[in-house]
Amino acid sequence: MRKTVFTTIFVVAYAYAFAQTKPAEVSPKKWFEKIQLRGYAQLRYNRLFETNPALKCDQCDKSLGENGGFFLRRGRLILSGDISDRLYIYIQPDFVSSPSSTFQHAFQIRDAYFDLALEKNKEFRIRLGQSKVPYGFENMQSSQNRLTLDRNDALNSAVSNERDLGGFFYYAPKEIRSRFSSLVSTGLKGSGDYGVFGFGFYNGQTANREELNNNLHKVARLTYPFKLKNGQFIEASVQAITGKYTIATSTGNKLTSNTFDDKRIAGSLVIYPQPLGFQAEYNVGKGPEFDPIAKTTTLQNLKGGYVQTMYRIKKEKYEIIPFIKYQYYNGGKKFEIDARKYIVKDMEIGVEYQVKNYFELVALYMISDRTFEDYTKPVNHQKGNTLRLQAQFNF
Repeated sequence: MRKTVFTTIFVVAYAYAFAQTKPAEVSPKKWFEKIQLRGYAQLRYNRLFETNPALKCDQCDKSLGENGGFFLRRGRLILSGDISDRLYIYIQPDFVSSPSSTFQHAFQIRDAYFDLALEKNKEFRIRLGQSKVPYGFENMQSSQNRLTLDRNDALNSAVSNERDLGGFFYYAPKEIRSRFSSLVSTGLKGSGDYGVFGFGFYNGQTANREELNNNLHKVARLTYPFKLKNGQFIEASVQAITGKYTIATSTGNKLTSNTFDDKRIAGSLVIYPQPLGFQAEYNVGKGPEFDPIAKTTTLQNLKGGYVQTMYRIKKEKYEIIPFIKYQYYNGGKKFEIDARKYIVKDMEIGVEYQVKNYFELVALYMISDRTFEDYTKPVNHQKGNTLRLQAQFNF
């Protein structure tokens, strides 16, 4: 009897132990478990060895010049991920947005879009929401990766903050999508994946602004990252936008209509730094521009671009990338009051120092010659130099 009891206990214990060692069934991840969270922040100081406090750039950096001090340029958290086999989401708020030179550190949505893949390889995608408008390489390039502290005036004047609300179609072969990703992840300062070919429709008044006319903007872009036999990457692009833009005007600026044609075409060429790199873009078109002689805004030609060269010195624990950039722009800025008239001639000489992937320090000496005129200041030509510093934290 006792032996039977012990035998029964042994069998039950063995069966229980065996049941505990069976692999547990893996439950499929819920959508919120597929979301990734990352971000970065930038702190700047622009006034070392400053020669002219009246030299400012509202589009570039609102802390330049008079009354500028330490400045949180960006503070962003990015939520992204494939929540299903066909749906990708990307939401990026900025916690230190500066809507004006007197109002800083506002919470503002930068990106909020949804990619719907039309087939399993995700080569064909439809993007809906607020996202970057595919116009220009540097506009597409994240400020987290860009060498210079600000984007060039010429192409960035097409789309303030690079973004707008609309719908876009993108196509890129699977192999090229992987190449776009690699050009960013390997530290070559890529622009990201906006397709080999893309086109779309968007409101046209730029990000976080209400639409003010009944015309949608249209954009198309064609780009290709070539890989040479020696491993060198070269990317060439052509892009164009067209639409109508409604400007804000000063009280004295008398116009019969404040809605203007807005048309541009641009070319881009990037030789990635392996280790020597080169980057150039140029665009031409028509848009609103303040006329300081007539004291009103008219439709005028615009033109401008930039050239940049850089050299990547890669070590085990750090990278150093010295660079030189020259930019030129002659045209209006439609999103500024009266479509302010600009003539920009800037030279930037700087170096970026990276500690692995979590910290970057940029020191840049800017030699600037800027004319920026509107109804209130019909004569405003400023020249000056300054040393600019930026610390960036990636997390």
